[in-house]
Amino acid sequence: MIYAKQYGEGLPPLVVIHGLFGNADNWHSIAQKWAEHFTVYCLDLPNHGRSSGLAPITFPAMAKVINEWLEENQLSQFYLLGHSLGGKVAMQLASDYPEKVLKLVVADIAPVNYTPSHTEIFKGLKEIDRQLPATRKEADQILAQFEPNIGVRQFLLKNLQRQDNGGHTLALGLDNLMAGYHTILSAPLLSDGISVETLFIKGEKSPYILPEHQSATLKFFPNATVKMIPDTGHWLHAEKPTTFASLVRRFLAP
Repeated sequence: MIYAKQYGEGLPPLVVIHGLFGNADNWHSIAQKWAEHFTVYCLDLPNHGRSSGLAPITFPAMAKVINEWLEENQLSQFYLLGHSLGGKVAMQLASDYPEKVLKLVVADIAPVNYTPSHTEIFKGLKEIDRQLPATRKEADQILAQFEPNIGVRQFLLKNLQRQDNGGHTLALGLDNLMAGYHTILSAPLLSDGISVETLFIKGEKSPYILPEHQSATLKFFPNATVKMIPDTGHWLHAEKPTTFASLVRRFLAP
């Protein structure tokens, strides 16, 4: 089961997919901006938020589950946006169901393999699930032993949910995500020459889209353009929300 939060009533619809450890609520403020022009559906990926678990994790399997949700909600054609892991899933959707995606926006990720960078975060999140801290402050103290960046911790702790016994756990399928982490890091399984008009948006300070990724990107998405948002990192939609929202809107509905 896929959870989605809807904003607005315009056509065509815009489907938004968050990144690893995120959820639909991360996009609340920016979705409200887009809702003036589109019906926006912010999804929770499998193993995230209020969506069901999925194992084993593969990109075609995640795309299939989302496509089932699309069919249940009679969304036959739509604009599609994904950030980070959500960008890889969005690419897979465009490859597997090309007739449905009117335009594609991929935020700060490329169709390539990446090296591990979340090992300590996984350890910290597992420790929260083990200890079931009574307060958000206690959860942050646990996580701080593994992740020093307070901004990253605040983002991760948005997954906290209170249990009936008063303790806090995480709205994440951690075991599934850890078991599938090698797949999450890998390139999606794409067909060559996906013809949909595509916009890749890079954060200037982010290492996730690099010049050496250009050949792979154009191999799969020959109709792609790349735009860069200055002075931003990987979380470009959170760091420069107005710039990001405007760039996406102009691409989708010029």
